[in-house]
Amino acid sequence: MNIENGLRLAVDIGGTFTDSVLADVQGRIIASTKTPTTPENPALGALEGARRVMSQADADWSKVMSFIHGTTLATNALIERRGAVVATVTTEGFRDILEIANERRYSPYDINLVKPDLIVPRSRAFTIGGRMNAGGHVLRPLDEASVSRLADQITACNAGAVAICLLHAYADATHELRLRELLKALLPDLVISLSHEVSPEAREFDRLSTTIANAYIQPLIAGYLGEFQTRFAREGLTCPILMMTAGGGMSTMETAARLPIRLVESGPAGGAILAARVAAETGAREVLSFDMGGTTAKLCLIDDFRPQTARKFEIARAARFIRGSGMPVRIPVIEMIEIGAGGGSIAHVDRLGRLQVGPESAGSMPGPAAFARGGADPTVTDADVVQGLIEPGRFAEGRLAIDVDAAKSALERVVGAALELGAARAAHGISEIVDGNMANAGRMHAVESGKDLGTRLMIAFGGNGPLHATRVARRAGIERILIPRDPGVGSAVGFLHAPVSYEIVRTRYVTVNAFDLDGLNAFFKEMTAEARAVVRAGAPEAALKQRRLAFMRYRGQGHEVEVALPDRTLKESDIPDLRRSFEKEYSRQFSRTVPDMPIEILNWSLQVSTEPRKPERYPAPTSKRQVRPTGRRSILCDVTGEWCEADVHDRAMLRPGDFLNGPALIIEPQTTTFVSADFSAHLDSAGNIWLVRNPEEKP
Repeated sequence: MNIENGLRLAVDIGGTFTDSVLADVQGRIIASTKTPTTPENPALGALEGARRVMSQADADWSKVMSFIHGTTLATNALIERRGAVVATVTTEGFRDILEIANERRYSPYDINLVKPDLIVPRSRAFTIGGRMNAGGHVLRPLDEASVSRLADQITACNAGAVAICLLHAYADATHELRLRELLKALLPDLVISLSHEVSPEAREFDRLSTTIANAYIQPLIAGYLGEFQTRFAREGLTCPILMMTAGGGMSTMETAARLPIRLVESGPAGGAILAARVAAETGAREVLSFDMGGTTAKLCLIDDFRPQTARKFEIARAARFIRGSGMPVRIPVIEMIEIGAGGGSIAHVDRLGRLQVGPESAGSMPGPAAFARGGADPTVTDADVVQGLIEPGRFAEGRLAIDVDAAKSALERVVGAALELGAARAAHGISEIVDGNMANAGRMHAVESGKDLGTRLMIAFGGNGPLHATRVARRAGIERILIPRDPGVGSAVGFLHAPVSYEIVRTRYVTVNAFDLDGLNAFFKEMTAEARAVVRAGAPEAALKQRRLAFMRYRGQGHEVEVALPDRTLKESDIPDLRRSFEKEYSRQFSRTVPDMPIEILNWSLQVSTEPRKPERYPAPTSKRQVRPTGRRSILCDVTGEWCEADVHDRAMLRPGDFLNGPALIIEPQTTTFVSADFSAHLDSAGNIWLVRNPEEKP
């Protein structure tokens, strides 16, 4: 164990379990653990896990040189609607931005359509006089005389937070800044979010919605982060705590408290970073990241070692998988599809006699029936237990007793009685449904991105990912799977590979035919200074790199395509290259270009980040050798649907070059890898498990 140069600690709070990982400065894992998440106070579960890994390593808190934290608190607060009372302030005449939204129904023919809950009712939507145009020029000055009346309205509706979104504030923020100054003088305790700080882009509805979400969770997250920091400081932690963000980078506590909306989906982002790192180490250029935890499953496409990114996603959709049914949030984010399919996902039979699984979850308390903590509903984990795929005595590092009889009873009572099935058949049905749901989600995500899953390597991790990987891969048409080291705490391991970074996406309209080089270079210089200041707060001495993007479209189109820019001052000679790059990317996505159509650029992106450590490349083992099992176990075969004997292996005893055939279970402290009967497994020189589908078993 190398602790002379310090330690790195990562803590990921999930919906069911909290993962803690301790590593040395070279990234080698020293200790890891899973502890049940404590929903009433997530910091308690995080502290328990951190204490446990520190104890395993017999390490002192003073040796911890960096601490990275990711949490579901921001996501859960928005989904469960546990935030502040928020009011909005928009430009006079634009009170109904939320009500009008995108002027369309997400399901045109649904007569019982449920509109997305956008948090702020019209009764808490206020306006103020003053007007900017799209170029950032003042058309009417801010009506400062009416601010006192506005403050009275905010007080009367009991709002504790305000989202200010004035027209075209992305072009000139003067009015928003002045309004905040005046309101703070009258209401010093009021929490205020400004749209030009949260999401400085055109499209008023998305910008207002994002600012509302930020204001809604800001008091909760600020209080949580303060308590979290205090608790760990009492333990003896002296280094700063960095927060994982949705974009796959890290930021300081101060930035996270100011812009908590960037913490949404921070845990899953860590998993995508891990998968991208493993892809780089193995040379796999086309990857599907599969992260299945206790509450949800997350799938992400990774190409050329970079996770697919987006600038917008939705929270708390009223209709599963239907775009437009949730609350839009426009921030830089690693793009993935997330569905309610985890170990704790609850199974039930609906009134039409159909077996359904999720999205409701048993969580950590009471958890699945097999946890014997009062849970009565059958879950995916209960189904895996009954099928023999989980060894009760070694689940969750052996600290959580598994009650097989309780799992059987729950399955028989809820599913078996309704469908006239025994516990084993009910369990098999639950697995078929949940694995099919995850495979369908992956296929849909790939099709929407114009990509094919069949040629991709699946990298599976999370507490339940290795257990379900072969079953999901078979349904998705994927032939190869990789299970990395320490997969049960994969997202937390991913935190250790994430850079300290900050990305700004900002609107500045130009056309390729009328390119304002001096103005754009000054624009990028301003963004660079802002982003570097944020990154330097978390990494004072690290080498930094930049990534610049332009979001381009043909005139008249509603959406843009992403085009890379050179990382330097733009020159006249770059303009033809920019046009060619746009047409190449547009043709790749849509199989054609539009001759003689003017090209315009709406948004620009700048990301400043620390340089990640270069990935190691591991040589392939020189030979494969059949390895003998440490035991045997009766399981319900997922291929034949019949009971059979499966080999049992201890992952800690496997060595590079070891080879085995399914059906088999490879057990480690925090998860189990299930090798289906139609797959074989071998270990590479880095200790990764490769699962390959046997050609003779394909239909």
